[in-house]
Amino acid sequence: MLPLLLAVALLSFIGNVSASYAFYVGKALTQDGSVLIGGTGEEVSSHWLEIFPAKDHPANATITVGVTKDASMPGQRMNISQAPHTFRYLSMEYSDFEGFPAPITNGGVNEKGVAVRDVWVQNRDELVAMTPNPQTGLQYSDLARVVLERASTAREGVELIGKLIAEHGYADYGGNSHLIADANEGWVVLEMSGGKKLWAAERLGDDEVRVLYPGYIEDFPVDFANNTNYAGSSDIVSFAIEQGWWNPNGTEPFNIFKAYCVQGERYSARDGGFKYMSQGALENTTRAMAPVTEKDLMERVRDYRISDDEAGYGQVVSLHADMDPDLIRIWVAPTGSVTAPFNPWWLGVKSVPPEYGQHRYLTKDAASTFLDPDFQYQEATHFAGRIFKQTLYYTCSDPEAFLPIVQKMLHGFENASFGDLEWVERSAQTLVENGQREDALDLLTFYSLSRAEKALALGRTMVDALDAYVKLTGQFRMPAGSHINDPGLGAETVNCLVGFDPDQPAEQQKISRRRFRNQR
Repeated sequence: MLPLLLAVALLSFIGNVSASYAFYVGKALTQDGSVLIGGTGEEVSSHWLEIFPAKDHPANATITVGVTKDASMPGQRMNISQAPHTFRYLSMEYSDFEGFPAPITNGGVNEKGVAVRDVWVQNRDELVAMTPNPQTGLQYSDLARVVLERASTAREGVELIGKLIAEHGYADYGGNSHLIADANEGWVVLEMSGGKKLWAAERLGDDEVRVLYPGYIEDFPVDFANNTNYAGSSDIVSFAIEQGWWNPNGTEPFNIFKAYCVQGERYSARDGGFKYMSQGALENTTRAMAPVTEKDLMERVRDYRISDDEAGYGQVVSLHADMDPDLIRIWVAPTGSVTAPFNPWWLGVKSVPPEYGQHRYLTKDAASTFLDPDFQYQEATHFAGRIFKQTLYYTCSDPEAFLPIVQKMLHGFENASFGDLEWVERSAQTLVENGQREDALDLLTFYSLSRAEKALALGRTMVDALDAYVKLTGQFRMPAGSHINDPGLGAETVNCLVGFDPDQPAEQQKISRRRFRNQR
């Protein structure tokens, strides 16, 4: 068990950072030879599923990017040119982060089979202090969305980010990164705070596992311009030298994390202790599962050491070569997957049920405004995000008793979906090959919406059952305080973590959790 003071310090740090995490598994380590991508977003915000169609745009079309004066690091919005054509893509959208203008995205997957994940990075204080006020440029969501709209390969996505930052700048909240992948490779891109247009990127190999929490790049060649496995702004090395953040005459190689990211003895790229399980430990655990399947990666994404009330949703996608754009499949959990099922969606699906669309629950300004009449029918429906949040809160009230039962039900539901995949996708592929693409899309839409409806019914059943059990057994308790919102630093996030060392034997976990409850 971690010492109590260290546990509180971890909680304090976590409570002060809204984040996201991402998994990359190279194709040499997966069961079917695909590249696997997984992760979630961690924002105090409403999350909803949305499919964006491909579009053609007039020659003078523009998009608005950047942040406003209301952002945590104030900025000024600007218009940049839109591409003549943008691709179809699927994404989980959300309504607020650090005051950035909605809708916001961490990423998703597009019709070219390019997947994007956005992941936080905390840059060193000196770099953050250099940021101009107001700042201008594309922010992290803008970059993720532009990659989804325009990139045909992962490498194209990296080049696009570099080009846009060079032309327009980068507006941020203290540093950021993106994981971009296709069926052949993955890339980690770090965008630096400070308004200096600094960025760096590293290619991920076929036999590599990378977990970003936060995003990181370590050793980086000083002659990266001549190395196809790296990319970056032309001054990414020289700027660090000028600032005294790396000594070219010393014995240590140039390291992006050490030069540009948060400084301190307990912070390192792979073992920073930013969550209950380090990036390095998660990488090792994932690698040990090889050959990794979609099911395996779902278990990593819903690992209760990282999936809690902060997890706004879960995503897992496998990227294969020569995928039919409409048959690209992505699994999405409507909120934290520790107590919510992954549902299968295909990029060719024609619609999203209203229960999985945008609702007022956790939407910015919902408490200070009335409902727009345009949304009255959608708002009248149940909201998947809210229902599975209820499941989380009841489950985490006694995780030793409830978590195994809830997750067995989730596994059973997902296994049923996996059992149907072969005939669903074979049927859709046959229809496409016979010139009946619209019928194939109707089939995929019918199946996805049917599973989404059944998932919602499962969630309501679990909430009702847990509600009855907790109340009938006298376990329900009214809140002792008057503040419904997390007070901030030092507050405990609702989670299903049993003690602070999940690898302990079951009896020791019980003792640890009781001790923590008594001490806080």
